[in-house]
Amino acid sequence: MIKYNLKDKVAIVTGARQGMGKAHALLLAEAGAKVVVSDISLEDCQKVVEEIENNGGEALALKCDISKKKEVDKMVEGVIEKWGKIDILVNNAGICQFKPFFDLEEKDWDQTLDINLKGYFLCSQAVGKEMLKQKSGVIVNVASVAMGQQGIGMSNIVHYCASKGGIAAMTEALAVELAPYNIRVNAVSPGMIETPMINSVKESPEQMETILNRVPLGRVGKPEEVSNLVLFLSSDESSYMTGSVVVVDGGWLAS
Repeated sequence: MIKYNLKDKVAIVTGARQGMGKAHALLLAEAGAKVVVSDISLEDCQKVVEEIENNGGEALALKCDISKKKEVDKMVEGVIEKWGKIDILVNNAGICQFKPFFDLEEKDWDQTLDINLKGYFLCSQAVGKEMLKQKSGVIVNVASVAMGQQGIGMSNIVHYCASKGGIAAMTEALAVELAPYNIRVNAVSPGMIETPMINSVKESPEQMETILNRVPLGRVGKPEEVSNLVLFLSSDESSYMTGSVVVVDGGWLAS
């Protein structure tokens, strides 16, 4: 039984065509939200929409490259035209390219920061303006345990770590600035989760073994195990939470 009720809520999930984003979209829809499935492939988004609709939910597929302001603005306009409001934004879209630091090119850095960090800023600003009108809203950012400081640093993904650390910092700053408007902002920091993003890691049994040896639960997480937290943070049950960065990592950071 679904405990959290998102009936009459409108939610946008970016990067929702596969992996964690798809899991978030499916669970929010199951809880009663009208869900906007957004990603760079409209065809893949439509497949997720069909799955939601087959389960009795409502959804809308919208193509969007979140690193481009015009596309973000167009996405938001499409949601307002369809449902008239936006209650929840799940900033989930992201990329992770494994590359040694001295092999990184400027274009690698720019692409990663444009999608993983600037994209979250653009979506939060555009959606936040709509939430401001209704004096309510929830933003959930997907960071990572590879966010430095309270998280961990990891080799070969320096640009990714920088972007995720930026997300954690942006979450805290936005939470303070938007609290007077009843807009809450929190972040989820997953550890190693079974998504296409870790396919290259799985190709190296030694690397996987090294990582799993550091995870007390001894396994890779499931997308749904992150989605459960996203659902909680999107619901009224988390009404006194803002500015939090919550880790879902099987105990990785504790070890």
